[in-house]
Amino acid sequence: MEYRVVATDIEFAEGPLELPDGDILFTEIRAGTLTRVSPDGSRRETFATTGGGPNGAAIGPDGAIYVTQNGGFLWSESRTASGQRMISPGNRPEGDDYIGGQIQRVSADGSEVTTIYRECDGEPLKGPNDLVFDREGNFYFTDHGKRHGRSRDITGVFYASPTGDFIREIIFPLEAPNGIGLSPDERTLYVAETPTGRLWAFDITAPGEIGDRHVVATVPGAPPHNFAMCDSMCVDGEGNVIVATIINGGITSISPDGATVQHHPLPDRVTTNACFAGPDLRTLYVTMGAMGQLIAFDNWPTVGHRLNFQAEQGST
Repeated sequence: MEYRVVATDIEFAEGPLELPDGDILFTEIRAGTLTRVSPDGSRRETFATTGGGPNGAAIGPDGAIYVTQNGGFLWSESRTASGQRMISPGNRPEGDDYIGGQIQRVSADGSEVTTIYRECDGEPLKGPNDLVFDREGNFYFTDHGKRHGRSRDITGVFYASPTGDFIREIIFPLEAPNGIGLSPDERTLYVAETPTGRLWAFDITAPGEIGDRHVVATVPGAPPHNFAMCDSMCVDGEGNVIVATIINGGITSISPDGATVQHHPLPDRVTTNACFAGPDLRTLYVTMGAMGQLIAFDNWPTVGHRLNFQAEQGST
């Protein structure tokens, strides 16, 4: 499938979303900023500075942008044989400007950044990664944790109010939970585990309450070792889960029953996230972390599912 490049020289791209005016916002984890760009890439500006490592982002019921803040990393940088710059988190989990895992609120105009949560029941947040709002106006989020040599934080999934009224852990433990999303009917919560490459489905019995669970599928691996990992995700209008895939870089579409798994390769081994945007939700924007690019598929095969609090654009 063909795509166009919307923005380049991004300091590790993540967290894409569509703003009410149709611009695309994404996080630059290494820079500690949120950046907005026009759909054609002709306009670009820093929207807000969060510090640390802003990861996932979503618009809440009040129009503000809520950010899963991983706290920050040390980074490494290299060049390919062709001269392409490649960025990756370094060997140490925390950089000199580490601010700690937290959930942040960024005002609708980007002028104010506040912290809502740093802990849950006395346990500090380690590395919040991705979030999704439900119809109730609350949000689910993953804590990916941090790796410490050959050990890593044991983490899970949380449910919280954007007003700071409550936060509770609803799933524990998981192996480095990363992407999170809701089925269109909001009866299923999807969570992607990074190291295992597994996409989990959890029955939602009531807002913020989880029932049965099962593994939907595992993302297909890359040769020669048949290995791949999961990053973040979005969901289309047919209920397929679109998972950004690492090592076997690209986008993997997984049907709700797991019977159909289609991988769309991309040149970045660290493809990080995706979102649907545009008047008809047929444009899929994808962030490529290591290469530092935002790209767009203008005619994705399926229509996207409109997120709660995602504004409806005017028809073309």
